[in-house]
Amino acid sequence: MSSHGLRIAFFGASLVSAWWNGAAMYYRGLLRALHARGHQITFYEPALPERQRRRDLPVAPDWATVVVYSVEGTGGLERCLEEARDADVVVKASNVGFRDDWLDARVLELKSGRTQVVYWDLDAPVTLERMAGNPEDAFRALVPRYDRVFTQGGGDPVVLAYRDLGARECVPIYSAVDPDVHQPVLAEQRLDCDLALLEDRLPDLERRVESFFLRAADLLPDKRFLLGGEGWGDRPRPSNVRYVGCVPPRDCNALRCSARSVLDISRDGMARFGFSPAPRLFEAAGAGACLITDAWEGIELFLEPGRECLVAQDGLEVAEAVLCLTDDGVRELGQAARRRVLAEHTYAHRALQVERALGLG
Repeated sequence: MSSHGLRIAFFGASLVSAWWNGAAMYYRGLLRALHARGHQITFYEPALPERQRRRDLPVAPDWATVVVYSVEGTGGLERCLEEARDADVVVKASNVGFRDDWLDARVLELKSGRTQVVYWDLDAPVTLERMAGNPEDAFRALVPRYDRVFTQGGGDPVVLAYRDLGARECVPIYSAVDPDVHQPVLAEQRLDCDLALLEDRLPDLERRVESFFLRAADLLPDKRFLLGGEGWGDRPRPSNVRYVGCVPPRDCNALRCSARSVLDISRDGMARFGFSPAPRLFEAAGAGACLITDAWEGIELFLEPGRECLVAQDGLEVAEAVLCLTDDGVRELGQAARRRVLAEHTYAHRALQVERALGLG
């Protein structure tokens, strides 16, 4: 393996489309930072029609080569695998959305003395709970065969669980902020509100959105709440909750800078395991937003409760935070969060971690 620029072949959901693809900003931040350090990235993604129609990167970025393969049969994917054979590092991410189980096994055939193969789990708590509940799960037998497992979060509980399954090495590479993308901008009147939530509707998130966000809106009928994300159109909600639908990445900074405060909510499994901050937590902090987050173990490793964010146990505490925030408090929390993530939690920091884990430096 070259000790300078690595050739990295990355099989993921989509680099060019954030539509129903919560990993898009994580992929982009990390791979852009790795490219800046001299590595050559080829990203292989399936030609899923709806996703490709809704690209928010209309042209491929200059920091990665994007190869979109056909989802008619496996011929296109076979050609990508053959091309990836020359890479120094082959990454298979979870939740690609096309032939995942098949691809989990096939990438292992690319292992050689000069090519290491990594499984990158973007949903480690969910994956581990699935395997714990099914001793016959096909992925169990594959775990020990990967050179290493990277996870988007989960901390020591996830590392220990993967090691128990025979993983040679498990390294959390947390979400972060790309300061060139997520930054303070001018507020926009159309997005003005007391509390904003930006999340796509997912089965393992909906109950928590109900408990933390919609409950807070019920308790504060005089406050204005704004909900952005895919899939909430037919969801009953209090009359003071305005639904704005999909918020394209280019508008996310404006939403976070226009809201008086921004709520971040973890998915069920992530909250149970802890140590799993979502990309949106860091993106909001990077924009200087005043953050309220649901309670999960490990938050203080990323932001200091009470100084850089507010932590709520339920919708009542979210409502109390919204009521008690002063103008000075909003500004100070947002500025402190931004300082912290720029100092410790950028994708440039994460790229260094990836290099160390891959045996460089």
